[in-house]
Amino acid sequence: MANPHTTATVEHAPAGSEHAEASVFGFNAGGWVALAMLFVFAILLMKKVPAAIAAALDRKIESIRGQLAEAEDLRKEAEALKAEYAAKAAAAEKEAAAMVERARQEADALLEKARLDADALVERRSRMAEEKIAAEERAAVQKLRSAAAEAATRAAAALIADKVDAKTDSSLVDKAIEELGR
Repeated sequence: MANPHTTATVEHAPAGSEHAEASVFGFNAGGWVALAMLFVFAILLMKKVPAAIAAALDRKIESIRGQLAEAEDLRKEAEALKAEYAAKAAAAEKEAAAMVERARQEADALLEKARLDADALVERRSRMAEEKIAAEERAAVQKLRSAAAEAATRAAAALIADKVDAKTDSSLVDKAIEELGR
């Protein structure tokens, strides 16, 4: 026997269909699922779940925006550091080039000074050698003159000794005395 309070009806499928669909209070299974979904959505709305989800999403968005802003700041700092270090590297390169140029100029100056000093030393040594040679020549000439004078003196003494006798000697002495008296 059927319960008069139950309103469940079983509809019979038209001839040719294979099974019949059950319905309760006029809703089939799909209707009940839709009604349950509406009920769940109503509860969620009453509990303000969408607002909580939206607030959570807003917080997450703000967090991400903060992270993006921080990343942008870090990128700007990194670019500033990169530019600073590039400027320092360029300055260091210029300074190194200037140091190399100064070193080259100093080396050239040292080479020029060494060349001038060497030339002066060679000239001084040449002058000293020439002076020494000239002094040796003068000494040799003086020796030759002394030797020639000594040889001439000996030769003259020998000639005088051979040619002058006592008589000639007395006449030469008389003549010299006579010349002194005048």
